Amino acid sequence: MSVRAPNSGNYFTATQAAERLGVSLQTLYAYVSRGLLHAEPGRTHRERRYRVADVERLATQRTRGRKPKEVVKAALDWGMPVLESSITLIEDGRCYYRGRDALTMAQTATVEATAAWLWQCDEASAFASGTGEKGDAMRRLASEWPVMLLERYRGQRAENALLPTFTVVSDDASTAIWQRDPARVAQGSATLLRAMTACLLGTLPSDAPIHEQCAKAWGVNDAEGADLLRMALVLCADHELNASSFTARCVASTGASLRAAIIAGLSALTGGRHGGTTARNEAMWDELGDTDVANRMRERLARGEKLPGFGHHLYPAGDVRASAMLARLLPEHPAWQTMVDAAYALVGLRPSLDFALVAVRRHLGLPVGAAFGLFALGRSIGWIAHAREQRESTQLIRPRAAYVGVRPDAPRD
Repeated sequence: MSVRAPNSGNYFTATQAAERLGVSLQTLYAYVSRGLLHAEPGRTHRERRYRVADVERLATQRTRGRKPKEVVKAALDWGMPVLESSITLIEDGRCYYRGRDALTMAQTATVEATAAWLWQCDEASAFASGTGEKGDAMRRLASEWPVMLLERYRGQRAENALLPTFTVVSDDASTAIWQRDPARVAQGSATLLRAMTACLLGTLPSDAPIHEQCAKAWGVNDAEGADLLRMALVLCADHELNASSFTARCVASTGASLRAAIIAGLSALTGGRHGGTTARNEAMWDELGDTDVANRMRERLARGEKLPGFGHHLYPAGDVRASAMLARLLPEHPAWQTMVDAAYALVGLRPSLDFALVAVRRHLGLPVGAAFGLFALGRSIGWIAHAREQRESTQLIRPRAAYVGVRPDAPRD
């Protein structure tokens, strides 16, 4: 089927749009991947066209923001890239892990294979079980594991228990020693990931496949349910410079350990504008129930309340990670499909990753808080990847503040 040619009066070609904005084609495509500009099909399937009105709007915004302070301020709020990374690309509504489509990987890749790919190491070596120095490290970690502490936090929501538990029980003194040995760094990274798994589940560290550990601890007894957990963890593994990954990079840039970077990322994830959105989404689901969902959503909006778990700046057409998980769930839950349809009709937004994780939790009957737990466990892979990449650069992340307070020489009353 041929694609209708763009109306030259209403649309720019990619070259024309780039010229109007005064940027390269690569930068133009970056604008699209970040949701700053929308691209539509052009004359062929390889071409894209851009609404003149959208390009002009963006050009006006860029003109206003030519002052250095304004440029920096905009960059911190879904703006242009602020540092280089080869880990994750978000472009044209898709997500890629080091060049591989994350959705394709999520179909079959294990959590361990995904981690090894993002860490650029050998999976068999990093996640080897039972023997040699790596086995000694796991046995030592298990023997020193404070079970009493795990019992103290058992039954609490993951967002309340995971951070203090991991902070106390994880140990990566070895990673400080292993910095000049890539194989040992990979093994240390794997040990930390397994420690995070044990903290989440309230179990002893294990070298069993991580998604199978989750399934066993949460009572998911069927292979399909376990595979859904695997898929969710893989899709949570990384997402470029989100707030928690950027925080992890900042900490890593100081020379702090990988453990410290994970703790930093986990702290940021608990916020209500990040991974904490899962808790807000849970509360909304409880409020809406399974009947008369559309009217209840309408009433919620009328009260000035938002619909957490819907919409994502980087995916104007919908979060592809959420779509992949929900495709396996919605056919069995008509009420959830009604909620998705009602949200789109009311606010024009599609489900985000947070919504999908809550759906996974409810579908499998996991403990309350497990949606956040899946998010944190999966994303710890990305935190480690970002921390390792940042440490390789030897650059300290230290921006300057635009001071707007009282000047020292200002007159005082």
